[in-house]
Amino acid sequence: MTLEGRAALGQGMPALKVHILEPIAGLELKLKRSDGQTLEQKGSGRPGTTKAFPLEQPEGRFHYEGELTVRFTDADPGTMPLSFDAELLGPLKLAVAREDLDLAARKLRFTLSRPAGKAKVTVWMDTGKKAMDEEVPFKGQPAGTPLEVSWPAEEGRVLRISLQAYDTSEFYTGVDLYPWQVDIPHEEVNFPSGSAEILAAERGKLDHSQKLVAEAVTRYGRFAALRLYVLGHTDTVGATDANRELSLQRARSIAAYFRKRGVKLPIFYEGFGEQSLRVSTPDETAEASNRRAEYIIAVEDPALTQAPFNPQWRKL
Repeated sequence: MTLEGRAALGQGMPALKVHILEPIAGLELKLKRSDGQTLEQKGSGRPGTTKAFPLEQPEGRFHYEGELTVRFTDADPGTMPLSFDAELLGPLKLAVAREDLDLAARKLRFTLSRPAGKAKVTVWMDTGKKAMDEEVPFKGQPAGTPLEVSWPAEEGRVLRISLQAYDTSEFYTGVDLYPWQVDIPHEEVNFPSGSAEILAAERGKLDHSQKLVAEAVTRYGRFAALRLYVLGHTDTVGATDANRELSLQRARSIAAYFRKRGVKLPIFYEGFGEQSLRVSTPDETAEASNRRAEYIIAVEDPALTQAPFNPQWRKL
C-alpha cells in the first residue's frame, strides 16, 4: 500500500493506493479524520491491479486514524491499522507589488503563500538580450517571508521579467512583469483657450511626434505588444473639475490625431488637469510649462511618479 498524501486543489485528491498481489474477495477502508469526519469505502480488484481510495477532504492538512481490512477468498480477513496525514493544497499565491521592483538596484521582491522552494527567473532587455535566465534556490522560508531575486547589469532597459516560483512540493505559479516604458520627446501643442481643437499650425508638431512613435515601434515592437498612452495637463487657471475635463479632451484629440496619422498601437488617454503640475504655482496662475502633454509607449499601464489619482485609462 502507498500513500499519495498531497494533492493540489482542482487536480485530484490525496489517496491511498492498495496494490493487489493475490486473489481477494474485497477491501474495506474505515478512517476517522482529525476534524471528526468518518470515511468508509469498499472495493476490490484482480491480482496485479491497484485499487485507489481517494481521500475527499477540504483544503488543508488533516490527520487520519483507522484501518484497512482485506477479505481473502480462501483465508480469514486481515486488518492493517492506519495513521497518516494528508494535505489538499489550495492555489499557490504569489504576491508582488509595483514598489517591490527596484530597477535601479536590479532587484525584485515577492512573497509566496507556502514555504519557498525555488524560483526560475528570466529578465529580457529591450535590446533583445537576456540579463538573466537562471534558477534561484530558496531554503523553505515560511509562507509570507519576503523573498528576493536580483540580476546582473546588462545593456539597455528591462523590458520583461518572467518569474516562476515553486513551493517545497514543486507546485508553482508565475507572473510576467513589463516595467519598460519610453517617453516620447515632443514640442507641446498650443490649443486655443478653453478648447481641445488642434489648429492647422500645430499639426506639424504632432506629425514629428508620430514619426518618433513609429521609430520606437520599429525598434521595440518585435519584443513585446506595445501601447501608446497620452496624458493631458493644464495650469491652475480655472476650476479644477473644468481643467481636468479640458485636459482629458485635449489628450483625446491628440490620441485621435495619432490614430488618423496611422499609429496602429492601442491608444489610451487620460486627463490630469491641474492636479499634476510640472511647476508648482498658486491657484489661477498662467504657467506655460504646466500646459503640457505626455506621450508614453509601454507594454502595461505606465508607472507615474506624481499621479494624483489612479488613472482611468480610456481606450480610443
